Amino acid sequence: MKSRKKLAFAALAVTALATSAANRLNMPLVQTKFTADPAPYVHNDTIYLYTTHDEDDATGFHMRDWLLYTSTDMVNWQDRGAVASLEDFKWYDGHNGAWAECVVERDGKWYMYCPIHGHGIGVLVADSPYGPFKDPIGQPLVWQREHWDDIDPTVMIDDDGQAYMYWGNPTLYSVKLNPDMISVDGEIVKHPKITDYQEGPWLYKHDGKYYLAFASTCCPEGIGYAMSDSPMGPWEYEGHIMNHTHRTRGNHPGIIDYKGKSYCFGLNYDVLRLFEQAHSERRSVSAAEMSYNPDGTIQELPYFQDCTLDQIENFDPYRKVEAETMAWGYGMKTFPKNIWAPDRWNQYVANIDDGEYIMLRGVDFGSGASGIDVDAACHLYGGTIEVRLDDVEGPLVATVDISNTKNEFKTFSAPVKGASGVHDLYFVFRGCKEQKGNLFCFDAWEFKK
Repeated sequence: MKSRKKLAFAALAVTALATSAANRLNMPLVQTKFTADPAPYVHNDTIYLYTTHDEDDATGFHMRDWLLYTSTDMVNWQDRGAVASLEDFKWYDGHNGAWAECVVERDGKWYMYCPIHGHGIGVLVADSPYGPFKDPIGQPLVWQREHWDDIDPTVMIDDDGQAYMYWGNPTLYSVKLNPDMISVDGEIVKHPKITDYQEGPWLYKHDGKYYLAFASTCCPEGIGYAMSDSPMGPWEYEGHIMNHTHRTRGNHPGIIDYKGKSYCFGLNYDVLRLFEQAHSERRSVSAAEMSYNPDGTIQELPYFQDCTLDQIENFDPYRKVEAETMAWGYGMKTFPKNIWAPDRWNQYVANIDDGEYIMLRGVDFGSGASGIDVDAACHLYGGTIEVRLDDVEGPLVATVDISNTKNEFKTFSAPVKGASGVHDLYFVFRGCKEQKGNLFCFDAWEFKK
């Protein structure tokens, strides 16, 4: 058995490695949970990133619910929690199988298409991107019972209003959807084999051309793509968006245009690799900016860690910001604050240990901040939040002491000095001598001018 000293040293080594990785590499967007199968969707000014969820104990696939993250700048993401789960499908009595989803909005309704491996593809609907999502048909939307190919749906609504759904591993299928989005129009089409196609299709349209991106042949999987002049094909294979690489085993694309740029989302094992080299299905979503050639083909990307993901706009700190909003927060976990509240999708950050930190990129303090309010709860000794700029050991602009609140969330305030202009913002957590782990729960913060 390792001594406490050795365990502490190992923890510090992992934290140092995570800090270095966050600063040097284009690391995954989320570190507080294991996320996979990105399904980004742009609505108004916001990216809604739906993902699957690998449980912390997963060795193989252990997936029970679907998560949501939002951003307006591509680098700082707010955790919105689980928006749907297997329990929403009353016709399925299993406890595993919440596989790669896709979500689209139509006429004010949000439709989530969810495969349950071996039981077809179901559909849920909500009045809000945050849910609650409910099953409107009480049965699978598609289920070809003669095989287990019905996974990984992707749905696109074309300019003429016709909706299409593609899916399948290892065979590619498609079907038209009716305007109600919860029933099919016509027969299922089985498509000819596309070179290097494995699974995870992503159907989209860009500059008048139709694209089908996909996870390319396992293993390791890359991201390939095909093009067509029609949403129903025929599809012509064009090559890789990201080539097969030993640096990750699986992949699954999601592609969007946002604020004048194009982005490719995928998955990898980069957070898992910070503390474990053995393979298990605990994956993480990454993203990279991508570009098109004049003929519409896509310029191949290097591996995610070697790609560029620039911040689109500065972050405003002069408002109430949920603590689960971050660019980096390795080592901590997020939990629902109140599942019955109107803002039930808001989370709080817990499992906070001494020396861990939350970082936000590109925070614009303008002419300067005078103070900060922090909402937190503590059931024991508490600790301190050091507010620093640009680095975990950067300029200290505020110190917020968190005391025992008997688990009730309370507001703690502190003066701020030296925070002006645009900086990366670090909340560095410190424990008192009695307590170095599970310091407190961090709910929200707000700077004052």
